[in-house]
Amino acid sequence: MKFTFKAFLISTFLLCAVFTAKAQTTCDCSEVFRWVKETFEKNDAGFDYAIQQKGMDMYEKHNVVFSAKVKTITESHECADVLNEWLKFFRKGHFGVMALATAPGKSADVKEWPVLAVKEKELRSKPTKDVKDFAGIWKVGAYKIGIVKKDKGYKGVVLESANAAWKPQQLKLEINEDGSGVYYMGDFSPLKFKKIDWIGKNAIKLAPAIQLQREYPTFPENADIQLYAKAMSTGKPFMEKISGETLLLRIPSFNGMQKKAIDSVLMANEKEIKSTKNLIIDIRNGTGGDDDSYANIIPYLYTNPIRIVGMELLSTPLNNKRMEGYLSMPDLSEKSRMQVNAALTLLNDNLGKFVNLNGGDKVHIQKMDSVLPFPQQVAIIANEANGSTDEQFLMAAKQSKKVKLFGTTTFGVLDVSNMNFVKSPDEKFQLGYCLSKSYRIPGMQIDGIGLQPDYFIDSTIPNELWVKYAASVLEDKEFQP
Repeated sequence: MKFTFKAFLISTFLLCAVFTAKAQTTCDCSEVFRWVKETFEKNDAGFDYAIQQKGMDMYEKHNVVFSAKVKTITESHECADVLNEWLKFFRKGHFGVMALATAPGKSADVKEWPVLAVKEKELRSKPTKDVKDFAGIWKVGAYKIGIVKKDKGYKGVVLESANAAWKPQQLKLEINEDGSGVYYMGDFSPLKFKKIDWIGKNAIKLAPAIQLQREYPTFPENADIQLYAKAMSTGKPFMEKISGETLLLRIPSFNGMQKKAIDSVLMANEKEIKSTKNLIIDIRNGTGGDDDSYANIIPYLYTNPIRIVGMELLSTPLNNKRMEGYLSMPDLSEKSRMQVNAALTLLNDNLGKFVNLNGGDKVHIQKMDSVLPFPQQVAIIANEANGSTDEQFLMAAKQSKKVKLFGTTTFGVLDVSNMNFVKSPDEKFQLGYCLSKSYRIPGMQIDGIGLQPDYFIDSTIPNELWVKYAASVLEDKEFQP
């Protein structure tokens, strides 16, 4: 019996360590290292492959260095940082160690969180006239932030918040004189940044996932920068007509929770997509997610059968517990329950081995009944931040005769994937590692390499003009920055 594994296993993209909360705890980092090392060696689907590529001698030397490092560490967040460095021996991403701090709102540190008496009325009464002055009112995600000059730098405080854990006048952002600083996430964990990137005059980017949009005062902006700022700051997909011949579909994430929103945009614009010559899909700075999130985009790209190379799953008692967890899903159908039980039997009968849950098939061929006349050409824009499910989408899309990839080489974390998360015995840490390995390797390795674009967009073309450049190629027009 064939088992469609992706229906139950979501490919999660984790570039680096999850930032730890401010409420620090002490730990025995040597003991945590022992647990992480043992758990990873026994259960990660990419461990043996990495050892084959780099050699046991190099791995043992790597361990000697980090065994010495962890002996001097007593704080949990520092321990997590070092262990994430240790994990980079194996690959660039799809791993993570997180220090689990006290829940926000209950720890003493959060109760005594710094506050600053900043009010929106005062900020609006004295607007800055300097475009590069951070002072003013900004929006980011669930927060409206007021930024004021303070201590040779800037401080940003909450003015309004849709997150109940955050209260008005609590410190949300600190910017130092040199442009470095820290942004406090929804769980009060510190996200440190080395510099701030301006996006035109009314938006700043602190990190790939953190972009602030200026609400007051605002400054005149050209259309290209306005579109780019909107694309990079939104958390939801949207479609916009950029010329009589070309549509832009912006997808910030293929997270499974975004599928409904993506499908909604496609449905609302179906008639226009099917009658417009060109389509540009911008997935820059994606988060990875679930293959099913892009399923309804494929019919617009499709020209010929798409070959999808499958994967094998490492069977261990710990790994198989994740499959067991699906049986407790309240809305699981009887058919799916039978499939999960069959998969569990196969896995448990092959402990310590890699198992194919799709009846032994290594390749799935996706066929569709028809090829849509429009769009005739599709440009997909991606960059070095795109990995995991983003790369899976690109692998499928680039097989279409309609599609060309634009941008830079992607991040390269797809071969070893499907993350599992487990807590340490003392429940102070969480380890994320991978359950599956692709049949593509070593013949077509993506991990550590990435996918190459058909049209490389070099550094002389600013980020806000990537869409314009792609449109010029599709419309056969001269590119004019």
